[in-house]
Amino acid sequence: MTHTFLNRRSILAAASLALPGLALLSNTVRAQEAQPEAGPFRFKAGNGEEVDAERGFFEVPEDRRIPGSRRIRIGYVRFASTSKDPGPPIIYLAGGPGGSGPRTAMGPRFPIFMALREVADVIALDQRGVGLSSHIPDRASTTPFPAMTHAGVTAWYREEMQKAWIDWTRAGVAMTGYNTEQNADDIEDLRRHLGVEKVNLWGISYGTHLALSVLKRHPNSIGRVAMASLEGQDQTIKRPAHIDLFLDRVDHLMWQDPDVRAAIPNMPTLMRRVHERLEADPATVAFAGENGPVDVKVGGFGVQLLASALVANPPQLAMLPGIYLALDAGKTDILASIIPPPHRYFRISGMSEAMDIASGVSPARLALISQEAKTAVLGDAFNMPMPHLRNAIPGVDLGDDFRAPIRIETPAMLVAGSLDGRTPLEEQAEVIAQFQNKTQVLVENAGHNVFEAHPEVQSLLVKFFSGAPVGDTRLTLPPPTFPIS
Repeated sequence: MTHTFLNRRSILAAASLALPGLALLSNTVRAQEAQPEAGPFRFKAGNGEEVDAERGFFEVPEDRRIPGSRRIRIGYVRFASTSKDPGPPIIYLAGGPGGSGPRTAMGPRFPIFMALREVADVIALDQRGVGLSSHIPDRASTTPFPAMTHAGVTAWYREEMQKAWIDWTRAGVAMTGYNTEQNADDIEDLRRHLGVEKVNLWGISYGTHLALSVLKRHPNSIGRVAMASLEGQDQTIKRPAHIDLFLDRVDHLMWQDPDVRAAIPNMPTLMRRVHERLEADPATVAFAGENGPVDVKVGGFGVQLLASALVANPPQLAMLPGIYLALDAGKTDILASIIPPPHRYFRISGMSEAMDIASGVSPARLALISQEAKTAVLGDAFNMPMPHLRNAIPGVDLGDDFRAPIRIETPAMLVAGSLDGRTPLEEQAEVIAQFQNKTQVLVENAGHNVFEAHPEVQSLLVKFFSGAPVGDTRLTLPPPTFPIS
C-alpha cells in the first residue's frame, strides 16, 4: 500500500493512530532502501529480527509497446530456502497498487516469509514504480490544497494528476508503461532471470488483480497460487451496494452490545446524517502542516474517505462508532488526530494512480456503480481515486479484453476474512468462480489483512506450497468490540 491517504486502498496512513509501530518500520525501510546494491545483506524486520537475504535486480523495458523504450531495473529481496530440495520460487505480490514486497516482509507477515522458506526461495518483489523499482521522480504538488468535499477533492486530483503526467513524461518517464499487463510481464521476466521453469505466486488485494493478469498472459509459467482478499479483473472499482451490505453486517454485529445499540440505533443512519450535515456545511479543521498549522474545510466526503480507509480491518473498523458519535455531537476537532495532514494525503505517487486508470472499468459495471453510488452510505468516496480519474489521461485504459474473466486450472488456495470491508465477499465470490482447482479458507471475523490474522493460515500456506493436499477450511477469531467512548 502506498501512504497516500486518498488512494482508495491506502489504509495505513489513516489508521496510523492505531498502529504506533509504523513509524519504526518506516525508519527501517528507509535505511535499507538507501542501499540499492545487488548482493547479500542482512535483512532487518520491523520487530528487530534479522536474517540473511539477497538483493537482486533485472532489467525490463518501461513500456514494451514502445520501440526503444528506456530500460528500468526491477528489484527484489530473496530469502533462500532452507529445504534440501526446494520447489519453485514463491513470489510475493503486494497490494495497493503501490505496495512493496520488501516492506511487507518487514511487517507482521515476516514470520510467514520465513516459514515458507521450508518449501522454496521466497521473493519479496518491488513492482515497477515502487521501492527498489522506483523510477518515477518524487514531485511536489503544485495545486493548492482543496476543501475535502466531493467537488474540491475530485477537481484537485484530476488537475494534479494531469500536471504530474506531463512533468514525468517530459522527464523521460514512459508513464504509459505503468499498467497491470506490463507488471504481469515483469513476473515472466523475473522467472527467466531466476532461471526456473515455473514460479509460484503469493498475493493479496491488488496483488491478486496482478496475479490474474499473470495467469491470463503466462499460464504455463505458474505452478500454484495462494491469494487473499481477491480483486477481480473488472473490480478496480468496487460496487457501492456491496459496501452497504458490509456496513449492514457491521451494524448487526453492534447489536451484540446493548450499550452500543442504545447509543447508535442504526449505524448506517448515523453515518448518512453526519455526511449530509458536513457536506452541506464543512467544518474547518486545523491540521499540523510542514510550515505550521493549516486550516482545511472537511465536508462529508472527507469523512466518507476516512470511513472508507478504516473499514478494511476490524481494529480500525471498531473506531467508527466513536468517531461518528463525536462528529454527530459537533466535535469535528477529532479529525485532526485521525486524518493525516494535507501535505501527506494530497500527493500523487504516479504508479498507483496510473495502474488504476489503466485497469479501468467496463461500461456496464460503471453504469451500475454510478447508479448505486447515488444512494450508498459512502457514495463514490470508497473507490477514490476511481472513477474520479477516469479519462483524466486519455488512451491508457487497457480495455475490456483485459478485464474479461478467464477459466483457471492452476491449483489455488483462496483466503478471505469475513469482515473484509475493502474487498467484500460478494466481489470475491465472482473471482472464486473462475478457479476450477481451488481450496478455500475463510477466517471468521478477520479483515482485509487476513494472512497474518490467524496463526493457522501460515501452516496452511506452507502445506499448500509444499504440494500437500489442503481441504476447505474455516477458522474463527473473536468478534470485534465497538468502544463508543
